[in-house]
Amino acid sequence: MPTKWRGGALLAAGLAGYQFLLRPHYETWGATEAEVNAPYPDDGVVPDARRGATMATTIAAPPAAVWPWLVQMGVDRAGWYSWDRLDNAGHQSAERIHPEWQHLAAGDRLASVPDGSRWFDVAVLEPQRTLVLRASMSLPSAKPFDPSGELPCNYSDSTWSFHLRPTSDGGTRLITTSRVRSHPRWLTGLVDWLVWNPAHWVMQIKQFRELRRRAEANPASVVGVLSSLDVAAVIGGV
Repeated sequence: MPTKWRGGALLAAGLAGYQFLLRPHYETWGATEAEVNAPYPDDGVVPDARRGATMATTIAAPPAAVWPWLVQMGVDRAGWYSWDRLDNAGHQSAERIHPEWQHLAAGDRLASVPDGSRWFDVAVLEPQRTLVLRASMSLPSAKPFDPSGELPCNYSDSTWSFHLRPTSDGGTRLITTSRVRSHPRWLTGLVDWLVWNPAHWVMQIKQFRELRRRAEANPASVVGVLSSLDVAAVIGGV
């Protein structure tokens, strides 16, 4: 077989292996079939979106001990608990619950870069159950745009969602889902297939590991912090 043909055959075999062996594994990493097929609150947030990865992990702590770590995420806050050199400007993600970052609501923004020029919008927030983050960016500039207005010629509009579900033994299933619409779809789909989806898998696994470590270290104290905040809110409202 000529060398150029042999190289082409190897490339085709590699791409086929990636498509049929690796990709199905990382796009549903840790998730059960029921979790992959279940409906979630991020369904319909982005119109005409295609479904992305559904990944999951089990945390040996109740949802009340996991939730405070999620709501304080952001480059200008606690970080993302993943590879900090890549997604948190090299700053270490927080190792404790910060009461000043526990007040989050739909419509708020979580910075994704240090200067705040790009961000996630909080699209859905159900305390101790669901947090849906939305990023709407024109391409290739990655400049945010208002998805309720006119769409740019080239863009990506996606969600990154966190769902907490209690387990029968007092733990938590943390399930992450994603949805995306984009244009031109063939090009953004190719980039997602080759680059973004594998990168997201690597970052998400790291985040799962770091969230487990933090939430499982002292779950009672985390729940205590949340309870004290609830009490303070009630007193402040009297």
